[in-house]
Amino acid sequence: MTASPSPSDPVAPAAPVVPVSRAGAYLALAAGAIALGISPVFVRLADVGPFASAFWRALLALPVLFLWMRIEDRGRPDRPGPTLAVGLAGLFFAGDLFFWHLSILNTTIANSTFLATTAPVWVILVAWLWFRDRISGSTVAGLALCLAGGAALLGDSLQVDRSRLLGDAYGLATGVFFGLYFHAVRAGRATHGAARLTFQSSAVTAAVLFVIAVALEPRILPQTTQGWLAVLALGMLTHAAGQGLLSVALGTLPTIFSSLVIFLEAVIAAVFAWAVLGEALTLTQVAGGASIMLGIWVARPR
Repeated sequence: MTASPSPSDPVAPAAPVVPVSRAGAYLALAAGAIALGISPVFVRLADVGPFASAFWRALLALPVLFLWMRIEDRGRPDRPGPTLAVGLAGLFFAGDLFFWHLSILNTTIANSTFLATTAPVWVILVAWLWFRDRISGSTVAGLALCLAGGAALLGDSLQVDRSRLLGDAYGLATGVFFGLYFHAVRAGRATHGAARLTFQSSAVTAAVLFVIAVALEPRILPQTTQGWLAVLALGMLTHAAGQGLLSVALGTLPTIFSSLVIFLEAVIAAVFAWAVLGEALTLTQVAGGASIMLGIWVARPR
């Protein structure tokens, strides 16, 4: 039995596919956040520029997403084509990746990461101002704990520098586009299954990023085996698994809560940077991770 959405954050009607239970949606959301959180490691290991790696991330996911879509569609007469919501999801995610990589090039990694994690702020604002959703006090408290935890996780790396304000603005735009992506997926899941929505929106994302990569990158093809393996991991793990599982979860769970769980990306990224790249973890960062976990628990749907 699929649990009904929280009254404080109603979601669109379930897509016309076999429904996912609330427990299954929680697992999909957590696994998706883990898959998305390891992406910085693969971006760093890729031997192409940031826009080229973003393009490969979307393109290489398409065969897997297509296969998933065909499996999901078996025996179903209704196979909707791209809609406005699906197209917007692809455009918003392309904007998210574009501005995130611009931010990385023009400000510190810490600033870029923290500003990107402000996506739930924009999810809540759009839900409140546009969809007229009621925002509960527990949601606001959970958001505050997650933001504080994100800042603590980055620690002293966060800094204000007037020479990097443009890069910080790009980081803020990243959060805005990711927040809009959540709402576009929320709307798209009213008519599309998770696989069909993720495949169609990813095709839009790949097309947009291809144009950007050709225009801005000196080369697009990876030059080493490590580079190809890195972009392949971005496509298979980060995009096909991460974005696909996020689409699954958004068919059942409230949009606002789902956006808060994405704060786990910062926790997972820090853990993988420590385990794979040898970056140190301080006590403050551990406390920040705990604050994020507490914020997610406080904001959970009742």
